[in-house]
Amino acid sequence: MIKKMAVCVVVVSLIAGIVFFSISYSRKTAIGTTTSTPDTAATEPFGKYEHPVSIRLGYVVDPTGTDLSEGETVEKNKWKTVIKQNLNIDVEVMWQVSKENFGQKIDLAIASNDLPDAMIVNQVQLNEMVKAGEIEDLTKAYASSASPEMKKIIDSTHGLALEQVTFEGKMMAVPSVTAEDFSMLWIRQDWLDGLGLKPPKTVNELEAIAKAFVEQDPDGNGKRDTIGLASSTSLFNDFNNSAFAFDLTPIFAAYGAFPGYWLEKDGKPVYGSILPETRNALVRLRDMYAKGLLDPDLGIRKEPEETVISGQAGMFFQGFFAGYWPLPSAWLNDPKANWQAYALPLDGNGAYRVKVDNPSSSFLVVRKGYAHPEAIIKINNLYLRDEFKYGTSFMLSRNFFAPADEARYEFKAVQEILAGTKTPADFKDKSEYKLLENTVSTIKQTKLKPYDQLGISYWDQHNENFMRGYSLLVGGRNFFDPNIHKVRSLTYKRTPAVERLWSKLSKLEHDTFLKIILGTAPIESFDPFVQEWKEQGGDQVTAEVSASLNQR
Repeated sequence: MIKKMAVCVVVVSLIAGIVFFSISYSRKTAIGTTTSTPDTAATEPFGKYEHPVSIRLGYVVDPTGTDLSEGETVEKNKWKTVIKQNLNIDVEVMWQVSKENFGQKIDLAIASNDLPDAMIVNQVQLNEMVKAGEIEDLTKAYASSASPEMKKIIDSTHGLALEQVTFEGKMMAVPSVTAEDFSMLWIRQDWLDGLGLKPPKTVNELEAIAKAFVEQDPDGNGKRDTIGLASSTSLFNDFNNSAFAFDLTPIFAAYGAFPGYWLEKDGKPVYGSILPETRNALVRLRDMYAKGLLDPDLGIRKEPEETVISGQAGMFFQGFFAGYWPLPSAWLNDPKANWQAYALPLDGNGAYRVKVDNPSSSFLVVRKGYAHPEAIIKINNLYLRDEFKYGTSFMLSRNFFAPADEARYEFKAVQEILAGTKTPADFKDKSEYKLLENTVSTIKQTKLKPYDQLGISYWDQHNENFMRGYSLLVGGRNFFDPNIHKVRSLTYKRTPAVERLWSKLSKLEHDTFLKIILGTAPIESFDPFVQEWKEQGGDQVTAEVSASLNQR
């Protein structure tokens, strides 16, 4: 039997324009020569170097300029000053490149082995660099120099984040960690109330509500211009991709289908997209589309959130963070739109099965042979500690860190604050939850009484903390739904075969599924797809996945 991973993983991560590093540490001798010397600060998470450490980096240019505060420049900004004052590190910008060209810049550097001393890479690039012997073992640097907060966050994944950066027992990168999230049903409660309906418990009930939203003029404009369930052409998230906005994952899950994940069957790994359960879910989605219950422009609409923002759609699937996006834009058009979130629809056993995503999408690496890898880790310690003190503009070298249980923990904390059983002072020792202090201190400014009523009319939408509070209380409550059952992929790592073949295999999968749902290909095309997927490399990928799991 394959060993199952007990981990907590989430939705959604955003890395601010990050960078190459070139770091040097030296001091002049009396006769002008340059020699390096030991520095005890190197082993302290926030220790200030006795002698200056210089950092040269490549900067991702944001054409909007939003990564710099007013009056700041790339050469002169507060974070460069803070880093110098706290760590005695001098930051220099070596080059600037647009966001669109950044990936190419990294790939060229890796291919030519012409690397700065450190950089942030994705998983494919990490694997390539390990194989080529281009990066430094960070085991000791992380153990000695990572802050307690960073370690708590990485440990919150129960080994999953570290597994992805461990090669032959060595920690070859520092992984990012994002908070756990999952796709849940966001629904116009005011439309339900107006039509005398209740939230749907099953797929059948969801279909009935979608039909009512399409046919019964829930917005009251006298036109048949509403959409039952907004949806995206991405359809579902796979083990490579943690994005799940506007996906259809919960419909698949209600049929016991988990496309894109590695599952265990008869003691062996199998790819969820090729199982009969996925075929059954496609049959249902095909029928729903044919009835006009899904977005009629599914397959051609580039921005599915348009239907929510414009007030056309009555339901969509997304993580707890919908209060951040896209609902604020929707409320600009209709401030009374009462969007509520539920862990629905349930499967035939009354369970809401949710995919647990990979928490790590970016990795901090150091060039092989560089003598001071701890300097980069110390910079990230500083960002993690002081992000809300100095802001997020021009945060060079930032890897994203949030505890896997951040949303769960903050939801419970906010509930206790509103109930009066705890005060903000009770959470002073939880510095790893970097949003917590501000959230518990401001929740009563944005949540109006009575606190147990979560409708949109019981919120101050103009408060700057509204989006966070709404997301936590309305979306975050679903983390504690008793019907939640978490489904994890057996692995989230990319084997060499995945790196070579996945682009082709995932395109074959997506195109086939979308055509089936849209009715441009018969449901009978599913079986030939399975055979082609295997022949085009799927069997090879599966064999490698199996081998990697047996090596644990």
